[in-house]
Amino acid sequence: MPEIFQFDFMIRALIGGSMVAILAPSFGLFIVLRRLSLIADTLSHVALMGVAIGFVTSIYPTFVALIATTSSAAGIEQLRSRGRLPGDAALAVFLYSSLAIAVIVISKSSGFNADLFGYLFGTVLSITDRDLWLIGVLLIVVILFVASFYPELTQSAFDQDLAHVSGVRVTATNLALAVLTGATVTASMRVVGVLMVGALIVIPVLAALRLAHGFRTALVLAVGFGLISVWIGLAVAFYADLAAGGAIVLTTVAMLALAEIVGRLQDRFSSRRGRGAALPTPLSEAKGKDIEPANS
Repeated sequence: MPEIFQFDFMIRALIGGSMVAILAPSFGLFIVLRRLSLIADTLSHVALMGVAIGFVTSIYPTFVALIATTSSAAGIEQLRSRGRLPGDAALAVFLYSSLAIAVIVISKSSGFNADLFGYLFGTVLSITDRDLWLIGVLLIVVILFVASFYPELTQSAFDQDLAHVSGVRVTATNLALAVLTGATVTASMRVVGVLMVGALIVIPVLAALRLAHGFRTALVLAVGFGLISVWIGLAVAFYADLAAGGAIVLTTVAMLALAEIVGRLQDRFSSRRGRGAALPTPLSEAKGKDIEPANS
């Protein structure tokens, strides 16, 4: 048996990391296509604020961060959907205000300690059975949500006005997606760290979109890239004695670079065979047969 499987903390890290790798890209695809990739980064700073408050008040930091991220995600979506603030402006307001609160709370407390450092950058040693249960429950909720509202999510991602006319409850769907994003950021921060969790939500999706020829294919590829990144990143972190979060994120970047190389080779091969300059993408097929109409 490989040495990495001989330690309970590494087994928990692999299980938790695998669940996060499935969880994050599953809805990250819809976030990227809505051009709201930075919402994950914004909510990670909100989670940092929640963790800091949790440490100061001696309340379970993950619970405080969960309340902070989900409520902030709902607030961002409400401001954006009602037109009170543009999407990027709403993100900026929540990002900077939560970061400022976190800095003040940390400065007034004992400052950084090992536990807070683990939340910031991730550590395999910090993953507990309670964290695994939280991630597992959230994974089930996200899978059920995506499976149940797949047509609504795809239509809302590409054309919200058309989706609304087709009978899609766009506001409710977007609100649920935003809240689940906040919950996922909170659940994932033990694996890759609150400051890098956004990378696991966005980068595997970008790699998948470079290669996929359909929406479902992009979703499957994004999850696959996420799993490979977590497995390789944790193995490298274990044997090279590196920070797990950084190793995982750098692996996702390597996956994106590899996907770009393969994509360019595909484009050249396609051009030589006279099929045109580029292959179809999930975006170009969004209005085709790959997306089912939503129920009115």
